[in-house]
Amino acid sequence: MSEITSPPRDPKADRGFFGQPVALANLFGVEMWERFSFYGMQGILIYYLYYSVADGGLGISQAAATSIVGAYGGTVYLSTILGGWIADRILGSERTLFYSAVLVMCGHIALAVIPGLAGVGVGLIAIAVGSGGLKANATSLVGDLYAENDDRRDAGFSIFYMGINLGALVGPLLTGWAQKEWGFHVGFALAAIGMALGLIQYTLGRKRLAGIGERPLNPMPHAQRLRYAALGAVAILGILVLCLIGLITTDNLSDVVVGLTIVASITYFLVILTSKKITSTERSRVIAFIPMFLASAAFWSLFQQQFTVVAIYSDKRLDRNLFGWDFPASWVQSINPVFIIIFAGVFAAIWTKLGPRQPSSPLKFAAGTIIMGLAFLAFLPFAGGGPNSTPLLGLMFILLLFTFAELFLSPVGLSLSTKLAPKAFHTQMVALFFLSVALGSSMAGTLAKYYNENDEVPYFTWVGAASIAVGVVMILLSPWISRMMRGVH
Repeated sequence: MSEITSPPRDPKADRGFFGQPVALANLFGVEMWERFSFYGMQGILIYYLYYSVADGGLGISQAAATSIVGAYGGTVYLSTILGGWIADRILGSERTLFYSAVLVMCGHIALAVIPGLAGVGVGLIAIAVGSGGLKANATSLVGDLYAENDDRRDAGFSIFYMGINLGALVGPLLTGWAQKEWGFHVGFALAAIGMALGLIQYTLGRKRLAGIGERPLNPMPHAQRLRYAALGAVAILGILVLCLIGLITTDNLSDVVVGLTIVASITYFLVILTSKKITSTERSRVIAFIPMFLASAAFWSLFQQQFTVVAIYSDKRLDRNLFGWDFPASWVQSINPVFIIIFAGVFAAIWTKLGPRQPSSPLKFAAGTIIMGLAFLAFLPFAGGGPNSTPLLGLMFILLLFTFAELFLSPVGLSLSTKLAPKAFHTQMVALFFLSVALGSSMAGTLAKYYNENDEVPYFTWVGAASIAVGVVMILLSPWISRMMRGVH
């Protein structure tokens, strides 16, 4: 007698996780653990690079360390484009997410067990490519859990993003503590364990997705796959050759990523703007996105200095004595996630309350870049104070400004890229927003090479003033941008 089986449960109709599809819990978990490992590792990475060998580090120059961190941050966001392409053309979102998570875990293991710059190279490349793939596809899968008109969608994304911030909060606390007590490699191993836990829970619950994201949306013919694989191999070989002959070094790594991102961004804009598939209204909206792309890149070039300049500042200039105990410098990386958890709902409530009276997107971009510039100027009262002279409350206030700037610009940017996107280039416009983040992240490493803790005033003054100037230009351009947006607010 054959066994009678019930049909698979429709995840879109499920309400088993706080009124949301149970599959959301699975995606929440893997994203939380990935962010735990990502921010946990990044919280101690720069110290591993420039601390002396006697202190457990690699002893490379501070400028080279910031260049590596900036290039790594930029590559993460460049990889979201690759991750999306692989999902759409080859594997589907679900399998791309799974293999990306495996790659992230392998990267953390490489950092933990392979000594020297070899471990850094293998580990960071694996983590950057894996994180980009996971980031792009986890977000896509969350959206696919809901029918188009499902009013639970926004609440579901709010729960998902809470997982991101929980991971970002706890990761640096635990890896920083492990590094302080037992060394850097234990901290990296803890990040690997976190990603392994995320993979285990995700694997156990994969069936809850019930086929969502199982197949690529635009599958590539098998005959073309070998050609693309060959192109990828040639690109990797070319990069290796450039490294071997000394054209790509640790000191100029962030500059190289900046250059690649600029070329990719210009190419994307030209492809979209010259296409015969877009209307005049759509072309006008793409043109309106250009100044906001530049403002976004400027914002991220300052914001991502949390992992370069602010990390160095926390190590050398911050008074980290807490009731007679010096807490790890990496713990500072957990301050921003706390503020995000507190204030994200406040900002959302304000925009909801204001409704059509809220500032336009160009003005929100302007506010974000101006507040970011003010945050850097807020370092000036503490300049020249010497080691361990800046009070913790002072740096917390500066990071509060970082948070306010982020909430003005970051959520708006991704939403705006979808609103302004031509129908034929919907995904590419989202990719363009991620390219602005990639450009800013890599620039954060390039700019940080000019920071000198013995002469801080010029750096904080010029960087802060430049960001404010970008914001002022955005205010002046906002009437023109609003007209070019053709009805999009």
